[in-house]
Amino acid sequence: MDTHSLSAFLEVAEASSFSKAGERLHLSQPAISKRIAALEAALGTSLFNRVGRRIDLTDAGRTLLPYARRVLAELEDGRRALSHLSGAVSGRLSIGTSHHIGLHRLPEVLRSYTQAYPDVDLDIHFMDSEDACEEVAQGRLELGIVTLPREPPDALRMQMIWVDPLSVVVAPTHPLLREQVPTLKALAAYPAVLPDERTYTHRIVTAALQAHGVAPRIRLSTNYLETLKMLVAIGLGWSVLPRSMLDDTLVALELPELSLSRELGAVWHRGRTRSGPARALLDLLAAAR
Repeated sequence: MDTHSLSAFLEVAEASSFSKAGERLHLSQPAISKRIAALEAALGTSLFNRVGRRIDLTDAGRTLLPYARRVLAELEDGRRALSHLSGAVSGRLSIGTSHHIGLHRLPEVLRSYTQAYPDVDLDIHFMDSEDACEEVAQGRLELGIVTLPREPPDALRMQMIWVDPLSVVVAPTHPLLREQVPTLKALAAYPAVLPDERTYTHRIVTAALQAHGVAPRIRLSTNYLETLKMLVAIGLGWSVLPRSMLDDTLVALELPELSLSRELGAVWHRGRTRSGPARALLDLLAAAR
């Protein structure tokens, strides 16, 4: 048994797919199959039921799963602890972040980081903030640079980096702009385009509106803020976007009773040692506030 085989086992178990596990590990499907076969041979038992294209864990696989997670997490924790002894900031740093933060907040920080620490291999994954937090909580990523959850999971620690003010935005031709003083009640009469309801940003917006007795009439949802911006600009509905995204294709509504913002920052696992590369990036992020 080796750690490569255990890693393959975890990826297949979580993806229920040999091909998807291969994509995550940058391996071919036959290579993943070979590692699983070697692990099953070492343990003397089958770990997966293979019925057509369907992949399920056997009882033995379900029993092994928490132990495999624990072994790999402890080995990764040991690697991070050892990185402190040399004093050198080097090795691999896995990060999950949203497309918006990656485009609008991280470029200058990452430029400075790669110049200061050329021996660090950055492994950056772009995903929704909610998924990044889950990946960190499960130990698959070391850091998340995300929209911070209002109620973080017990497994995570958080560091707020930026306050991100939000604005209600419409197209320059939207009927609301003909009103002398737009109100939340008038806003609710028109369709909205918002992030998906599972996102932290959606929850922030709907909670603020509900506090004033207003429920948005959502026409459609997408988690890509750049797409929301385009949909607003062509008149498909109003939305709530970071003020940093405003330009002449949008108009921000003045709604004095509504003050919206979200917090952006870093999350990491409460029970895991932060590596030297992670600590160095957190220091740079703190300086960027």
